[in-house]
Amino acid sequence: MDIKGKAWKFGDNINTDEIIPARYLNVIEPAELAQHCMEDTVEHPDFPQKISAGDIIIAGKNFGCGSSREHAPMAIKACQISCVIAKTFARIFYRNSINIGLPILESEEAASGIDEGDQIEVDLATGTIKNLTKNQTYQAMPFPEFMQQIITSGGLMNYVKRRYAVKS
Repeated sequence: MDIKGKAWKFGDNINTDEIIPARYLNVIEPAELAQHCMEDTVEHPDFPQKISAGDIIIAGKNFGCGSSREHAPMAIKACQISCVIAKTFARIFYRNSINIGLPILESEEAASGIDEGDQIEVDLATGTIKNLTKNQTYQAMPFPEFMQQIITSGGLMNYVKRRYAVKS
């Protein structure tokens, strides 16, 4: 699965309250969550108004730290962000992202080498990240096949429904 998009850069320790502020935790509609995605960040408080479908978030260390709320990756996915690449992810954010089908890759080299506005291409099957603007290539650990199937299915629940559907 190939992904292409413009890079939006964030720093270290972007927490779930910055990704989707707690004042919106009573919201369950993904489209409404998307309207408030990243609004409490220093880097891009007007993030949803600036991005285009398919764009890619590039971040530093410990992206998604803080609470275990599933609203955070849901808001990012609802913004139509195609992928998040970071130096490292908070473990619960990593798990929640996979569970809802949001592709995320860890690559310190890519997160350091990619600048805001660079055009990026990602091959999820191989973990290859290409910076088309700078003509550079980085490598992330690709997901195992079953995790790729979860992501392409749109999340764990869809994967389970498809995999274990009763055939008549």
